[in-house]
Amino acid sequence: MHPTETHIVPIISTPQRLQEYGVGIFEVAPTKSALKKAIKKNYVRVNGAIATTATMIAGGEHISFYIPKDAKTKKRLHLPLKVLFEDDYIAAIHKPAGIGVSGNRFKTIANALPQNLKPSSLSDATIPQPVHRLDYATTGIVLVGKTSSSIRVLNKMFEDKTIVKTYYAVTIGEMENHGTITSEIDGKPSESDYQIMESVASERFGTLNLVELHPKTGRRHQLRKHLFGLGHPILGDKEYSKEELILKGKGLYLHAHSLEFEHPFTKKIIQITDELPEKFRMIFHDKLI
Repeated sequence: MHPTETHIVPIISTPQRLQEYGVGIFEVAPTKSALKKAIKKNYVRVNGAIATTATMIAGGEHISFYIPKDAKTKKRLHLPLKVLFEDDYIAAIHKPAGIGVSGNRFKTIANALPQNLKPSSLSDATIPQPVHRLDYATTGIVLVGKTSSSIRVLNKMFEDKTIVKTYYAVTIGEMENHGTITSEIDGKPSESDYQIMESVASERFGTLNLVELHPKTGRRHQLRKHLFGLGHPILGDKEYSKEELILKGKGLYLHAHSLEFEHPFTKKIIQITDELPEKFRMIFHDKLI
């Protein structure tokens, strides 16, 4: 069996586990989860030896990726996406509601990216990959890495919280004009800042608020859980709401509106915005963000 792809590791400052270093390098396994599965199936070798999830990379190694002959060819997903920003290193796209960012399903943002973005001309170009997630029902910006180095750096930037994220949500009921929510999620510290931008009267819900949100941590369903815990669930949330407040058929009113950060390679300040969906605008006619 001949190697499908090979990679020679350049000099690196700090040794890394293969399953961390190899993210974005191999086209056949571009994500961390896919690479981990390939390693466990003995598809990856380092200097000729079968690699494990404990294999460390220090620099100079020859990594080979082997695909069995009976492996199926991956289908191409044709799903048009709105591109909000793109250069050779990174991209940002609009994620519609009702589609996952990544995962085991065929219809995901990750599978649609190659058909929507321009190939990078850089030496470590790879299949573009999302570097963070949005919930299935949430709309808005998803940031993407187009090279193996940009995928690693952007992941680190999210971990270090150097990317400023702004969300908008429609919440139910009269609430304080602004505040910080610090309730734990799954036993872990979490923090979200919020500010009401506009409120309108609602015959069914009493009051609906257009709320600007700044998550300071990245827990799963953080904003949805925080607002529900505050007693003001997000409109359309079927999981974190009271039965009598569930709005059916309109989707979740939560939108990833903007990202701001220093470009890790060009060092320019990047500000990306994705305008509010029309369903927000129908509630708040005067507040067009």
